[in-house]
Amino acid sequence: MQLRVGFRLGPGEVVSVVGGGGKTTLMFRLADEIVAAGGRVITTTTTRIFSAQTGLAPFHIVLENPTQPPGELPALLQAHPHVLITAPPDSVSGKAPGIAPELVEEMKESVGDPTLTIVVEADGSRMRSLKAPAADEPMIPDCSTLVSPIIGADIFGKRLIDADVHRAQVAADLLGKELGARVTPDVAARLLLHPQGGAKGLPSGARLLPLINKVETQPRLQTARETARVLLRGGADEVLLGEMAGGEPVRERWGRVAVILLAAGGSTRTAAAGEIKQLLPWGSGTLLARAADVALRSEADSVVVVVGCQAARAEAALEGRELTVAHNPEWATGQSESVRTGLTALDPGVTGAIFMLVDQPAVGTELLNAVLLKYRETGAAMVAPRAGGRRANPVLFDRALWPELRQVRGDVGGRALLDRYSDKIAWVDWGDDILAEINTGDDYVVLRERDAGN
Repeated sequence: MQLRVGFRLGPGEVVSVVGGGGKTTLMFRLADEIVAAGGRVITTTTTRIFSAQTGLAPFHIVLENPTQPPGELPALLQAHPHVLITAPPDSVSGKAPGIAPELVEEMKESVGDPTLTIVVEADGSRMRSLKAPAADEPMIPDCSTLVSPIIGADIFGKRLIDADVHRAQVAADLLGKELGARVTPDVAARLLLHPQGGAKGLPSGARLLPLINKVETQPRLQTARETARVLLRGGADEVLLGEMAGGEPVRERWGRVAVILLAAGGSTRTAAAGEIKQLLPWGSGTLLARAADVALRSEADSVVVVVGCQAARAEAALEGRELTVAHNPEWATGQSESVRTGLTALDPGVTGAIFMLVDQPAVGTELLNAVLLKYRETGAAMVAPRAGGRRANPVLFDRALWPELRQVRGDVGGRALLDRYSDKIAWVDWGDDILAEINTGDDYVVLRERDAGN
């Protein structure tokens, strides 16, 4: 996954990168991606970068006065879509000082391009993979829309000592730890989220999106995933796991994903047998309870069940489970109304929603987790299973598509978007058994007997 996809970069963003080592590499990789996509970008620093690294930029402007924007900047960006701006390099330190933070907004206004991206390296780390900021840093421009604190996954298992952590004593004090304590996922996440740590200087309204770098091995990936879970619980908007020196810089993007279980319909074909579909007996409970338990066992962060027909009975069938029940009084108008009801019931921080049906008893927790993993790995707008060459359920929709989902009418759910954006689907190939549905009383008898035989 590219960084600009992982960061969900929109037009005109100001990205400030802070924290551990890898910031300069990230800055230039992100700039390359933006230019390759047809955009224009300014890279800069509000601290210092190594003079040798300035050569990584295709065009470098040296400001004699780092508090004044260059007057020729709009014209230069027309000729050079990526421009690096620093103060004159210092031959003694071997570093190029940065610009004043307030100059970032002035430059953006002087260029007058609402699509221009600015990427700022806003502190230093002395090449350490984890750091605590000094009193005078980070120097994050107030106009930043996204702040990404970085750590390296090679820090896990090491200790809060100066050999491994920049300003180890400051980090230990912030966390209430002894100097020399092990760096665990909890320790790293707490430091990244601390208002005097990785989140220090976060402008109002800016997204906080930590990045765990150097995720090169499977053990590091597992530890990074544990850290991502803690970060999301602690308030991070999303978390990137990656390797800035690798081929694809982002291995996974972690956000909060919910399962929306659609269980509001009247299911007339099975109701003729004396019961609506979702309340048909299954195992020791009902089809509805079975589907809810499958969702709750998955790695999804939350579960919303949309009920409508015989809502009180359906809600009673879910008693004792940690989930949200959303009532759709307009259930008879079709599935699209249940989709809107489910989306409305989601917590504000949710980034993806998996829509699940109650009438597919072969859909289990493993499939839900496979859909979720594919979403983390690709950042795709939609993820769907594919069985025997056919599109199947459950389907995940990224929040970028929710406004269009809300506009769908009738009994079609997300099918219209799946057809319209078929090229945006990331597929999870699975066995044909997930295609089995309970649409009639006969289907129910056959599938229940099959389930009992297993």
